[in-house]
Amino acid sequence: MHLKGFFKLRKYSTQVKTTKFFTTPIYYVNASPHIGHLYSSLIADAAQRWQRLLAVGADIKFSTGTDEHGSKIQQAARQNGVPASAYCRTISTQFEKLARDFDVGYTDFTRTTADNHRNTVELFWNTLRSKDRFYLAKYEGWYCVPDETFLTESQLKETVGSDGKKLLVSIESGHPVEWSSEENYMFKLSQYRDDLIYWLKTNENSVRPKKFRKIALDFLHQDGGLQDLSVSRPTKRINWGIPVPDDPSHTIYVWLDALTNYLTAAGYGTDASQFQQCWPPDVQVIGKDILKFHAIYWPAFLIAADLEPPRTIFCHSHWTVDNEKMSKSKGNVVCPFKTAETYTTDGFRYFLLREGVAHSDGNYSDLAVLRALNSELADTFGNLLNRCTGSALNPEQKFPEIDVGALEEIRQSDVAKTLMENVENLPETCKDHYDEMNFYKSIDAILATLRSANLFFETLRPWELAKAQETRRKLDTVLHVTLETLRIAGVLLQPITPNISKVLLDKINIPVGERTFIHSKHISWRDKDFKETDLAPGKVVLFKRIVSDDKKAKSKN
Repeated sequence: MHLKGFFKLRKYSTQVKTTKFFTTPIYYVNASPHIGHLYSSLIADAAQRWQRLLAVGADIKFSTGTDEHGSKIQQAARQNGVPASAYCRTISTQFEKLARDFDVGYTDFTRTTADNHRNTVELFWNTLRSKDRFYLAKYEGWYCVPDETFLTESQLKETVGSDGKKLLVSIESGHPVEWSSEENYMFKLSQYRDDLIYWLKTNENSVRPKKFRKIALDFLHQDGGLQDLSVSRPTKRINWGIPVPDDPSHTIYVWLDALTNYLTAAGYGTDASQFQQCWPPDVQVIGKDILKFHAIYWPAFLIAADLEPPRTIFCHSHWTVDNEKMSKSKGNVVCPFKTAETYTTDGFRYFLLREGVAHSDGNYSDLAVLRALNSELADTFGNLLNRCTGSALNPEQKFPEIDVGALEEIRQSDVAKTLMENVENLPETCKDHYDEMNFYKSIDAILATLRSANLFFETLRPWELAKAQETRRKLDTVLHVTLETLRIAGVLLQPITPNISKVLLDKINIPVGERTFIHSKHISWRDKDFKETDLAPGKVVLFKRIVSDDKKAKSKN
């Protein structure tokens, strides 16, 4: 089946896809998790949380996992002096912990060493073989061991190694290559060039942002055209993997194995009803270093198996550290577990989704994290809640009613007009940005509204209003408008900071069933039936200010 047929099927099919399917890449276990891995997971998690916020009771499948086969795993296990299976289990557990600690709400965690995944890979291989998509041939070419892929001449460049000798390296990764000659199973990738071009060109959301869709198209127009792909390795060279069915002298190419994890999570070959409900994936989040594998190989494999390609591959850029490339050799790899000890998991979620821009590399620095979290989460957001729920201004601990007369008086001020307009527009503004997965823009809009709420609060001077009984109605109205702003901000920040949002919404006693997008559009000052409600007892801290090590040292002296 060619891709044009898929679009026709989608248009006329009676099968309704009811499950939203989100995926992270599955993470290669040759090293412990770093912030790049976490960032991928947070993008996918925020996207699926947004869908849950948008549609009550939404059916969501969200898969992640670990890629545990291949030569690099063999080498890493050998270097650590442990069996490959034990090594994989140790590192995979760290990725599970990463998801758990940072509230990445996956529904499926796939390990490529698991039996159910092996069964899926064998089924998928046999499906492709039955459709005559493979052939056995001697393959010669430049092979990159770290990247586990063959490369063409146009993908290589000559450089000088540390020993002063010339060597060829991959243009894309910078890793060295070596000449290899062996018999492999080949996938007829070249036959799917037109289908891939059609998929990329006719679906503007096929790969996002658009700069990465252009890069994917450039892959297809590079010199020499699209070459057939080696999809097996001799077992005598790579034995840590899934053997080719009926031919154990070959191991299935690690990327064909790894990409099939999405089919495993979807129930391919094991649960036909589930698979029909959730396939194809709605959003597959990846980093730019694996764009070719997901935007070329993956849709080609699917088309060859008569399966629909993903609706969107969302590709993000990388992170630098203090404006330098992150690498083990430089010793600047940022460990998410250690950062969470200082910044909290929600704090670090906030920073990465606030600073990360998909189309450009983000830069991490401790100073930037410190400033963002203290200024925005502790001061702009948290302090505002503390002030309007503190005993000095709100001794009865109420979300008070609005006095109509006081509201009309307050509305005359420019700060009130600006704030109320911002609040009323905020839900749809955030929806536009969340729908596009521009999380930083949603955060910008929420912050702008919270800043206008702080200005409103300062300008109306509620501490003065609290001094006299005759201004009590005006004080209650100021508190109400501020608390309503916080309520809407808390609801809309749930995809970014789920725990901080919960603390806020619990404090102002918002029922769990009223924390959805539609409830963020129900503005209280438009509700004539609004009655005052009690706040939850006890003082809460949304985000505790972080004291830098330098300031801690100075305070001791």
